[in-house]
Amino acid sequence: MKPFTLPDFYLPHPPRLNPHLEFARSHSLDWAKRLGILDEPDPAGGLVWDVQRLERMDFALLCAYTHPDCDAEALALVTEWYVWVFFFDDDFLAKFKNGRQRAAATQYLERLELFMAEPGAPVPEPRNPAEAGLADCWSRTIPSMSAGWRRRMVLSTHNLMVESMWELDNIARDRVANPLEYIEMRRRVGGAPWSANLVEYAAGAEIPDRFAAERPLRVLCDTFSDAVHLRNDLFSYEREVRIEGENANAVLVFETFLGLPTQTAANLVNDLLTTRLKQFEDTAEVEVPQLFLARAAAPAEQAAVGRYILGLQDWQSGGHEWHMRSSRYMNSGLDTGPTGLGTATARLVPGLRIQLNQHTPPRRSPGDLTVAGLSTPDLATPNPHLAAARADLPQWVAATGLLEPAAPGWTPHSVAEADFALLAALVHPEVDEPGLILRSRWCAWGFHLGDLLSHAYRALPVAGREQLRRLPQFLADPPAQAPGTPVERALAQLWRDTSATDPAGRQQVRAAVLESIEAWQLWLDNEVRRRIPDPVDHLENRRAAFGGRLVTALGRPAGHPRAADALADTSVLRQLENSALDHAGLVNDLYSYRREIHDGGEHQNLVYITQSFLNCSREAARDIVVDLAEERLCQFEQTARDRLPVFFTDHRVADPAREAVLAQVRRWQQYMAGNLAWHAGTGRYTASAPQRPRPPIAGPTGPFVSALGGRRTSTGRPA
Repeated sequence: MKPFTLPDFYLPHPPRLNPHLEFARSHSLDWAKRLGILDEPDPAGGLVWDVQRLERMDFALLCAYTHPDCDAEALALVTEWYVWVFFFDDDFLAKFKNGRQRAAATQYLERLELFMAEPGAPVPEPRNPAEAGLADCWSRTIPSMSAGWRRRMVLSTHNLMVESMWELDNIARDRVANPLEYIEMRRRVGGAPWSANLVEYAAGAEIPDRFAAERPLRVLCDTFSDAVHLRNDLFSYEREVRIEGENANAVLVFETFLGLPTQTAANLVNDLLTTRLKQFEDTAEVEVPQLFLARAAAPAEQAAVGRYILGLQDWQSGGHEWHMRSSRYMNSGLDTGPTGLGTATARLVPGLRIQLNQHTPPRRSPGDLTVAGLSTPDLATPNPHLAAARADLPQWVAATGLLEPAAPGWTPHSVAEADFALLAALVHPEVDEPGLILRSRWCAWGFHLGDLLSHAYRALPVAGREQLRRLPQFLADPPAQAPGTPVERALAQLWRDTSATDPAGRQQVRAAVLESIEAWQLWLDNEVRRRIPDPVDHLENRRAAFGGRLVTALGRPAGHPRAADALADTSVLRQLENSALDHAGLVNDLYSYRREIHDGGEHQNLVYITQSFLNCSREAARDIVVDLAEERLCQFEQTARDRLPVFFTDHRVADPAREAVLAQVRRWQQYMAGNLAWHAGTGRYTASAPQRPRPPIAGPTGPFVSALGGRRTSTGRPA
């Protein structure tokens, strides 16, 4: 019996078939024979693939559906890329995943990357079909593509190969990822960003290099990737989970995390797939035109991006059609009643079928939303210079003009109740007195700007966009122009003081502030449109909007070794940072729910988004967000404990860089602990109470006493 019935899919674009299908079939079969792909033995004594298996999977049909407009030669080359990547996946599974041979897998992957060399550079002689296939496809593709495309293609190919180790580690530990980790890592290991790069080649739609890193293009690739992977997980569940014993599948992830029956989990995966497709459409229709205007895109650049968007849409519809036809997947039993968007999704109320409608705002219930069940990551110890920072901050806020009428609700009393100096002292417990004072001011500035956007600029969006547009001018020494508002004056002073105390680290600070400005712009646009965002997009934007990247940059000590900087974007460290930043953002969404949703009428809080996505009560949504925060903390602890030492060994990290990385891990731990402790004690998220006592602090060097739940058990769950 099938594990579940496939749901009804959102398919806004009909599939189209390339007329050169038979040419690609014949050419790719001959290519696979010539490269030895059909002769490669597997450890069980058979072959990884034979002719019959390759013909049944019909990758030429996949490519003819996903690239309907390219010529015969381009279609054949793209098909051979897909033959290679699927062969690599099955070959790697047979030789390394099933046997859990980590050391041999690492050496195999390191050598495989040598076959993506720059034009004219030497490459080794291939030893196996995987190496030969990659070398051949790469050499035939790169003559027509730019250096920028080659860089992106190398990165995405590296990710889909190397991140196979993440799957291998989870299989070895019999560990199923949490939903946030899964979405993040599936992009890297699943290969859809790699497919997006091939769309550029096949559609003749290479993205202008100056646009490739802009948010709209990133979101187009991310939403495309998530939709491709979620669709594949629905079709491949039977093969991957039931037959091959893999555990990287979204249906299994939701089964495990939410305690769902398989059918309900599959329906929920399909609902998430639909929201990602709608986010893709919103980005293409709203954000891309805004980017063209902001960056004065030339007609040729606009046309290239337009062809790229069409190519990604063709891939979605064509990929679905191929999944329906390929023998590789479960592809029967479609029409069984209401199992698509709008069906039962979660274990929220036993026996109740929950109707999903993410576009209907949930009811805004009055009263506080009690937060319980969060484990303290560690005891948070405030900086011994807290008193000095507390004494400085009210004077600085007043001197820079950040109090009313500059921002509604910003009074000496409200600033004292919020106690931003305490947040800085808990998050940065080891900096000296001037450093803590500076970081306290950064905290106050960030929260001030957030309140300004919420309480003033939502009603004046043109002024708000102009204010955000002007802010980068004050991240220069001297500023490009004189500050014209209190928030500009404060930022200019903060940048000047930061540059003076840490010249080497100021570029990291500048990049973090620019990322936050971009996130605030999206927040403002969503609020002006009264748009409840896609849950994945909200979480990823939240990392910058809540200031997590800035906290990381401000915590970077002077003299941080360049070797450690070079490791910052490796998978393990990126997982650690994202886990810490997500934990902090989720904690804020939990504690700020009343202020943002009920009192402020906002739309962007994960508790509220979960209410909308699952049409559930705020208490049920709160419990899910608490579970997500707990899982992110578990992931951080497990990655730091188990994966980081292996990462040091695999990458032969020298002692100075190793010590710097471990110090950064401790700073992320301090951030999670301090942020949670501050939210539990601050008066910012409770009803105003002039006589409210200060949060308990046990002396300048003692622990911050949190009123939250108990420590974690050995299984990582709350005791």
